[in-house]
Amino acid sequence: MPSMTSIAPHTKAKGLKPGSRRPAKELCSECGLCDTYYIHYVKEACAFLNQQISELEEIAHGRSRNLDDENDWYFGVYQQMTAARKKQPIEGAQWTGIVSAIACEMLTQGLVEGVVCVQNTPEDRFQPMPIIAKTTEEILAARVNKPTLSPNLSILEQVEQSGMKRLLVIGVGCQIQALRAVEKKLGLEKLYILGTPCVDNVTREGLQTFLQTTSKSPETVIHYEFMQDFRVHFKHEDGSIEKVPFFGLKTNKLKDVFAPSCMSCFDYVNSLADLVVGYMGAEFGWQWIMVRNETGREMLALVEEQIDTKPVISQGDRKQAVQQSIPAYDKGVTLPMWAAKLMGVVIEKIGPKGLEYARFSIDSHFTRNYLYLKRNHPEKLADHVPEYAKRIVNQYQLPTH
Repeated sequence: MPSMTSIAPHTKAKGLKPGSRRPAKELCSECGLCDTYYIHYVKEACAFLNQQISELEEIAHGRSRNLDDENDWYFGVYQQMTAARKKQPIEGAQWTGIVSAIACEMLTQGLVEGVVCVQNTPEDRFQPMPIIAKTTEEILAARVNKPTLSPNLSILEQVEQSGMKRLLVIGVGCQIQALRAVEKKLGLEKLYILGTPCVDNVTREGLQTFLQTTSKSPETVIHYEFMQDFRVHFKHEDGSIEKVPFFGLKTNKLKDVFAPSCMSCFDYVNSLADLVVGYMGAEFGWQWIMVRNETGREMLALVEEQIDTKPVISQGDRKQAVQQSIPAYDKGVTLPMWAAKLMGVVIEKIGPKGLEYARFSIDSHFTRNYLYLKRNHPEKLADHVPEYAKRIVNQYQLPTH
């Protein structure tokens, strides 16, 4: 096995033209790969230059999606899907702390020597700061999602220089696709990947616009999430939760706030991670777990005694709500707050729940993103949109212009 400190393998990669530090240009998701000498592989590795989810699924999971199975369209390759929550939640975690718990167990039990995760800078709670955590304290300091573009892969050179052989990486879809593409170049004996579903990240400036446009007290927001009750939940410094209906968002002011990379992404569910922990496929208050392969099964087993589990549910019908959301978003329609609250109450009672809510969210974003790509990067439409995403989008009537 090659030495971790050797960079000889990288000299074989295709070079880039001078000045092409961000080859994906405006579609760059700032995953961090281009901040390292692995930039030599970016033309093959970048999710926005070379969409290769199907090929990488074969390598990571032993098979790609079965296009005759609608569950595979939506959720990717998986062996097991469940709803879970920690019996004793981790204080300060965004959910119950399952991601942090798994990372801590992997480190303390010696399965890995380090964990790639994202803390925030001392000056700004929302400014991501990727680190290689080597203690549980460092892992716990990274709890809570950072809803901004984060250069997680910028630490890959540090991994190689450190001599680590066993590593856990926590990340989102675009980061993980690039990581899988260069995985064999890292000189690791074992790479574990713990993924989170991801959609609609922003730049730090975009986040400020979102907070100021949406929250009553943007300066005290600790974290937020678009939840299964069709409301955005903002948690504030004093512990209070502010809830804003989806349908009351000032869409006309927020249409351009999300990163172009996120508006062009079709990997909401983090297809290439070993284990995925999120929330959108579970009932309110529970987390949603997908074991994609045997490595993911090994990771989840570490916390089985710490969590309660139950089967996922699927209720309601998403399709009418999705179809109505397409022109509403497209035209920047914003309802008066009283109407938005009323609609939110009605949809919460009769709308999609569990996996059907997850499908609602995927459908809404895939149709929006397909239109974005068609209008802004039509030359990429055929190659960049995976076949499973095309099948999802084709269920709906989209504007022709």
